[in-house]
Amino acid sequence: MDIRQLRQFVHLAEVLHFGRASAASHVSPSALSRGIRQLEAELGAVLFERDNRSVTLTRQGETFLGWAREMLAGWDEVRHRLQEQSGALQGEVSLYCSVTASYSFLFDLLSRLRRDHPQIEIKLHTGDPEDAIARVMAGSEDIAIGARPDTLPAGLAFKPITRSRLVFIAPASDPRRGDLERRPPRPALWQATPMILPESGLARQRVERWFRDLGVPALVYAQVSGNEAIVSMVSLGFGVGVVPQIVLDNSPLAAQVVVLEVHPALTPYEVGLFTLGKKLRNPLVEAFWEV
Repeated sequence: MDIRQLRQFVHLAEVLHFGRASAASHVSPSALSRGIRQLEAELGAVLFERDNRSVTLTRQGETFLGWAREMLAGWDEVRHRLQEQSGALQGEVSLYCSVTASYSFLFDLLSRLRRDHPQIEIKLHTGDPEDAIARVMAGSEDIAIGARPDTLPAGLAFKPITRSRLVFIAPASDPRRGDLERRPPRPALWQATPMILPESGLARQRVERWFRDLGVPALVYAQVSGNEAIVSMVSLGFGVGVVPQIVLDNSPLAAQVVVLEVHPALTPYEVGLFTLGKKLRNPLVEAFWEV
């Protein structure tokens, strides 16, 4: 089976768009379509349902996607081991992180990687940090930077980089600051305080646990995707938010909000690298991991 066709299939399965997949594969859309039809003919199965508006994976396509990723990972591992034996690693590693993480960590990490392995290329994707683990577990990224959950999923490896406080933030001019920082916290006041929270993920779980321990429900004013958006809404005076300290350290709006010294404090974030344990057999991923 043609390795290039497998890569083209995986690109298309991930983006579900012939134009973007063909650009990523460096072929024309017609050549990509022709290659997919040849693959389907060899397999005797329809991998995609497509019409003029959309492309979707069939059940057979989903099954084949798992096999294709395993096959490509094995091929890359063998190829890179041979390169390692010849003295120079070369190839591509995909990395996912938030914009904040790219500001905070990538310069040092990539500088060291470039120094030690100048022929390794990084394919960088940025987005919501809460998606980091899911993207690695799905096989769409080799490595991701994110916060360690309370329990690591089976098969996932984690390497810590730093710790960051998870903090309550309020508008800089909020007159309730002193009352909100009172020890012990006043349940009635917190119950009446509009909260701007992440839609899901580790921070949301820890805030909900904090309110549960306080014995009152959170008054959720807004549910937001992305920490930077939480800082923005808090700076505009819409309520109190919760973000990692590292987000504030890199935010242009940091001067417009204040950190509330609330007790008990939220459990801090442990930030680091994620990858599938089996991917550490890949010399490129292993090299990044060791850097």
